[in-house]
Amino acid sequence: MVQAWYMDESTDDPRLPHRLNPDCPVSLEQLRKLGVLYWKLDPDKHETDPELAQIRRERSYSWMDIITICKDKLPNFEEKIQVFYTEHLHLDEEIRYILDGSGYFDVRDKEDKWIRISMEKGDMITLPAGIYHRFTLDEKNYVKAMRLFVGEPVWTAYNRPAEHFPAREQYVKFLEQTA
Repeated sequence: MVQAWYMDESTDDPRLPHRLNPDCPVSLEQLRKLGVLYWKLDPDKHETDPELAQIRRERSYSWMDIITICKDKLPNFEEKIQVFYTEHLHLDEEIRYILDGSGYFDVRDKEDKWIRISMEKGDMITLPAGIYHRFTLDEKNYVKAMRLFVGEPVWTAYNRPAEHFPAREQYVKFLEQTA
């Protein structure tokens, strides 16, 4: 089961857990209130999994690819890791399904505090359009993930500040309604 927690303010290696002391866990319900959705699936049957196929149909995820993030497999590894870890938003949902390995997605809560979501094999997450977030590997330095999109893939990340985009404005309204 996925774990999430509020992060400390340390600027040490982002691949470390960065848990507060004392720990301040975040529940799946708290994540849902931020628009973050979660599923636990069987990655060993991702090519034929009826549950994944159903989610893809229901949410209109029509495009898919698989990315491996590690020094040996990702060109310009160090540069890409820095880009992934820079706080940003997208104008569309971000969907990631971890097929192997592990890493962290960090999202901002309503008070602009960081929540770290530990993702491992079998975890699938959807981040809503307009949410500020970032990604990093953990200390294992390896993840293989499926990327899903509605329609054609859009890779554009808008670094913070990006308040002027309609997707951000809609997300802020969503947060106000869930308050």
